[in-house]
Amino acid sequence: MNWTLEVVIVPVSDVDRAKEFYASKLGFAVDHDTAGPGFRIVQLTPPGSGCSVVIGYGAVPDMPAGSLKGLQLVVNDLDAARAQLVERGVEVSEIVVYGASGPRAREEGDDLNNVGFVNFTDPDGNAWAVQQITNRP
Repeated sequence: MNWTLEVVIVPVSDVDRAKEFYASKLGFAVDHDTAGPGFRIVQLTPPGSGCSVVIGYGAVPDMPAGSLKGLQLVVNDLDAARAQLVERGVEVSEIVVYGASGPRAREEGDDLNNVGFVNFTDPDGNAWAVQQITNRP
């Protein structure tokens, strides 16, 4: 039996502002933007992902905007991903390496595979991490 995660609901306060952030700043594809009386659903998918995010109101669970923490994207080149985020105007952390002694600043020569991360938040404060995985153990 395969269990595939397809959609994650991201609670936002302003659907248009969030759509602009996810589509323009993060480069997520807008799969659809559907509205009707009392509801709106916008589904966006990160490039290369099999899982989408949904923002909206009325037809999605009512959660406090900005309350979602720990969303994680995976890339094969963290330096390039961070540079792209900075170029698009996203406030993103420096690269952090997680090792046996805890998180620390990146040092020259660090292998970032599985242990390199950057972090950012959307306009509502929903927290995202980006991890480098170039090969899986």
